[in-house]
Amino acid sequence: MRDVINAAGTFTPVGVSRSAPHVADIASAALRDHFIIEELQQAAGGALAAWSGAEAGAVTHCTAASITLAVAAAMCGDNGHAVAQLPDTAGLADKVVLPAGHAVNYGQPITQAIRLSGAQVVLAGNEAECPISALAEALARPGAACLLLVSSRLTRGAPVDLKAAITAAHEAGVPAIIDAAAQDMRIAELTALGADLILISAQKYLAAPTAGVVVGCRAHIDALRRQEKGIGRGMKASKEAICGVMAAIETRQSLEPAAWRRQQAEKLDWLQPRLDGLPGVSAQIAEDPAGMPLSRLRLAIDPAEAGMDAAELSARLKAGSPSIWVIETYVAEGVLLLELVPLEHEELELIAEIFGALLG
Repeated sequence: MRDVINAAGTFTPVGVSRSAPHVADIASAALRDHFIIEELQQAAGGALAAWSGAEAGAVTHCTAASITLAVAAAMCGDNGHAVAQLPDTAGLADKVVLPAGHAVNYGQPITQAIRLSGAQVVLAGNEAECPISALAEALARPGAACLLLVSSRLTRGAPVDLKAAITAAHEAGVPAIIDAAAQDMRIAELTALGADLILISAQKYLAAPTAGVVVGCRAHIDALRRQEKGIGRGMKASKEAICGVMAAIETRQSLEPAAWRRQQAEKLDWLQPRLDGLPGVSAQIAEDPAGMPLSRLRLAIDPAEAGMDAAELSARLKAGSPSIWVIETYVAEGVLLLELVPLEHEELELIAEIFGALLG
């Protein structure tokens, strides 16, 4: 297998993130021990509540699983018969309202993750926009929940006002669920919006083992946990994942944010002038559009000068050894993004060297 330099962010096809040594040690130790899993989940729930400011928390297999389980929890509540009945939703409110621009594909259509619970998807608005009036209109029909995504490179159209959308869901008598997979650094801000459940990917910037983190109202967390006796059986978190999540939370809470931001800025400041000015490359530092406290390197590629377009450049980077992966969201516009968060200086040197060899 080739070595990989991951400048593509928390990207599943290249292993998402690098865990801190403490997190890896705790997860490894958990594999050699026994636990009462319910006690372990309770401990994790307390740690997640303290970290997020929510009432309660739980750990699932991954965020895709969390979507399915959160919807199932909204349909079933504390009804054990309903838990056993799913994915048959006969007699249950089973409509989930989703802004049309939030019907994303993250490697799986999010609509499929919803439908795995047995629920039906009702799209509100269109891909260009979903005003609150359109959301309220869709919520006027009897339903189970409203699912919202934090704006990202995947979502389309104008950003949805999350606070107003949550209010609209509550006025319609249904819970509001926020899929905030990569937004763990904004967890306090998101919790303050008042959603019933917030879904986070533990393996992204928290750099835990693969797991889903769910925080929110205690009643909804309890309902989500009940799904472990139903369709959630195959979506349960492992002991090493739960322990790794708690270790990752400890690591995050010990982080000095200002020092971390300085470290990330130093990486960008080192690499930017080494790529800017290569034939056909204009490199600029770009802030995260979703409000995460990090920036990326934005490369605008001029095919006439570079001798290749952005897509070919990315393909050549991947094909090499080490294989360099970059963010291709805007490749059709001639733009590549590099996220340097997990990278060591030696990897930055290799990136500069390989770009120079390809374009120099």
